[in-house]
Amino acid sequence: MKNNSDFKVVFRGVRGSYPVADKKFLKYGGNTSCVEITAGCHRIILDAGTGIIPLGDSIFKEHISSAQNPADRTPMNVTVLLSHIHQDHIQGLNFFKPINVKTTKCNIFGYSGVDLQLDEALSEVIFGKSFPINLYDITADLSILDINESEIIILNNEDDEPELKKVTDFNDIQPKKNEVIIIPVKLNSHPNFGVMCYKILYKNKSIVYATDTECYSGGNKKLELFAKGTDLLIHDSQYTSEDYLSAAAPKQGFGHSTFNMAFDTAQAAKVKQLAFFHFDPSYNDEKLGIIENFYKNKNKNCFLAKEGQEICL
Repeated sequence: MKNNSDFKVVFRGVRGSYPVADKKFLKYGGNTSCVEITAGCHRIILDAGTGIIPLGDSIFKEHISSAQNPADRTPMNVTVLLSHIHQDHIQGLNFFKPINVKTTKCNIFGYSGVDLQLDEALSEVIFGKSFPINLYDITADLSILDINESEIIILNNEDDEPELKKVTDFNDIQPKKNEVIIIPVKLNSHPNFGVMCYKILYKNKSIVYATDTECYSGGNKKLELFAKGTDLLIHDSQYTSEDYLSAAAPKQGFGHSTFNMAFDTAQAAKVKQLAFFHFDPSYNDEKLGIIENFYKNKNKNCFLAKEGQEICL
């Protein structure tokens, strides 16, 4: 990637639970969770649902076209941040084409819980018995690291290894020139071991990614503080309030928010833009369009994320 000052978001997969392929789902898209962030010379990928597969194809095409001689081609360097290891957030990783190229450098960060390290969990869940190759048969230079709330990730030059740094006070963190800082925070409102949310800081701008979180009574104060004043909040919005509280099949306790919960969090945190994200796979374009019109009439700075949509900060 060329060194530049761009800070761009591309939504590669916006669904929760499982992917859908149907003509009624073309406007918003059917791939599961994956968001591509370009910050200067760095490519950061939030979650590895099926949306990472076409992203990988695009990155691979860039790599092939960079030089005729394979030895001269620009390496594919990516940083992948996993919120958690439920299937809809990792099911595309096996098919991410760059990891099959020896010159690729892929750093994966995340949190898998208390029982297994992240590399052990990924090996058990999506490789080995459930896939033709094992995790450690991957050709790329692959690094899989656990992260917790007391650490930040610092990205400098494209070829440098990410720096993990212990931090006690997150309030005054500001990236230096051309530096990208990633701050994780753990939210416990999702089943199993909770999720990691991430704040990405670059050149006085910030993005907060908060998928698979369910708000509490009175709001999620931890998330509101974490996202305060951010330029873009990407927030879980799996259900309508009607489905969430349905008498026949309630979704309360599933670890996901409603559109209202996401909207209220954004309002409380005074974010500049809100992207609703992680839609229930049964919600087609017509239903999501009605929902989007309703919330845009309440605040023009919110929108439902669409597959392929680009946001420049």
